[in-house]
Amino acid sequence: MKMQLAEIAHAVGAVNDFEQWRSISVTSVAFDSRHLQPGGLFIPLTGEQDGHQFIQSAIDHGAAATLWARDLATAPADFPVIQVADSLKALQALAQYYLTKINPRVVAITGSNGKTTTKDMIASILATQFNVTKTHANFNNEIGVPMTVLSMEPNTEMLVVEMGMDRPGQLDFLSKLVAPDIAVITMIGEAHIEFFGTRDKIADAKMEITHGLSEDGIIVYNGDEPLLRDRTANLNLRKRTFGQRETTDLFATNIEATSTSTSFTTNLWPDKSFTIPMIGTYNVNNALAALSVANVYRIRPENAQKALAAVNLTENRAEWVKGTVGEDILSDVYNSNPTAVKQVLAAFSQTPVVGKRYAVLGDMLELGTQADAMHADVASAIDPDKISHIYLVGSHMIALQKRLAQEKPDLPVTHFNAKSLPALTLALQDILTADDQILLKGSHGIHLEQVLAALQESKEK
Repeated sequence: MKMQLAEIAHAVGAVNDFEQWRSISVTSVAFDSRHLQPGGLFIPLTGEQDGHQFIQSAIDHGAAATLWARDLATAPADFPVIQVADSLKALQALAQYYLTKINPRVVAITGSNGKTTTKDMIASILATQFNVTKTHANFNNEIGVPMTVLSMEPNTEMLVVEMGMDRPGQLDFLSKLVAPDIAVITMIGEAHIEFFGTRDKIADAKMEITHGLSEDGIIVYNGDEPLLRDRTANLNLRKRTFGQRETTDLFATNIEATSTSTSFTTNLWPDKSFTIPMIGTYNVNNALAALSVANVYRIRPENAQKALAAVNLTENRAEWVKGTVGEDILSDVYNSNPTAVKQVLAAFSQTPVVGKRYAVLGDMLELGTQADAMHADVASAIDPDKISHIYLVGSHMIALQKRLAQEKPDLPVTHFNAKSLPALTLALQDILTADDQILLKGSHGIHLEQVLAALQESKEK
C-alpha cells in the first residue's frame, strides 16, 4: 500500500484542514503502535484502552501520520493528523476505498469449523496462477478484515478473506465491506451457539456472507448440510456444492489416510489423486471447498495437487508436532466445538500407532445453557479400544467425565481444573514414550498451548 495523505483524507472523510501534509505518503497501516512500520499510518482505536494514548509510541516507531478521533487540541503538534469522527469507521472506509482501487477478485470464507484451513488451502491453490493476499492468522472481524484488505500489494489479483462471527449482522457487514465474488461456507456447527441458541439461527447468520456478493457472485457450500440446502434452495445466485455424497457437484472418492496425511480422488478429476498434509474426512471437505473455488477460476488440477500437498497452514490447526521424548502430538488448541471435537477424535482414533493413544480435551466455550449436555455427548466419539486414557480440563468437562463413567467405565479418565495445567503436563510427561500419540484439543481460552509448549521442552528446562 502506498497512498498520499490527501488521498487517504478523501477516502476517510477528514474533517480538518491539513494542506501542509497532503503530499506525505504512507506505506502501511497499524492499530498497534508496537507493530507500526516506518512510514506507516497509525489507527488509534478505542476498546479496552484508548489507542490515542499511544501516539508517542507510534511516532517513536516511525509513524508518518495518524488518524485522530479526538479534539485536535489533544493531537501531537507539528505532526500529520487526519481528524475523523470515528477511527474504526475510518479504517473500514479506507479499506473499502483501497479494495476498489486495487480491484482484485475476492473470495470470502466462513463456517463454524474449518474456515482458517480452507482459507489457507484456497490461497495456496490460487497462488499457483495468481498474485494472492490472504487473511493473516485470524484477522477475521471488523478490524481484521479491513487490515487484511490494506495489507494487499498493488499487484494483488486474488484476495482470500476469512470472516468470523459471534452475533447476527456481523457477516452482513463484512460481506458488504468486501463485496466477494465467491462466498464459501464450510459447515454449520455449534460454535457461538451461546449467542444464537440453535444451529438454525447459526445457519441464518452464516448465510449473511452472501449479502455482499457481486452481481455474478457464486456461493460455494457444503451440500451435505440440510440447513444450507434449505437456505440456498431459492437463492438467485450461482451455486457450487461439495461434500461426501454423490448429490453434490464435487465429492471425494477413494479416501485413504495415513497418520499424517489423507489422499483422495474426486468425481471431477477421477484420474488425479490429491493429498493433504493432515488427517480427517472433515479436512477432505475443506480441500473440496478449495477445489471448488479452483474449478471456478480454472486452476489446472496439476497445480492444485501440488498446492494442497504443500499448503502452509495457520499454526495450531490440527497439526502434527514432535514432543521431547519423540511422541507425536496432534495439536488443535486454537478453538473447539462439539462437531470439531468429534471429527478430530474420529480421525485421531484411526491413525496408525506403535504405542498408545492419549487424548487431552479442554472445555468448549460459548455453548451457553447447552454446554454440559454438549460436553457429555462427546462420549459417543470416544472409543476405549483406540484411546488408552482421556485427560479432561475445565468445569464443563466434568459432564463428560460423568458420562464416560456411566457408559465406558473401563476407560481411564482424569480430570483437571483449568488452573492445573502444570499438573496435567507433569502427568503426561510421566507416561509418554516415543511410540505414543497424544491429541490436544480445546478452546483457546483453556490455554492448552501451554501444555503443548511444555511437552516440547525438556524436563530439565
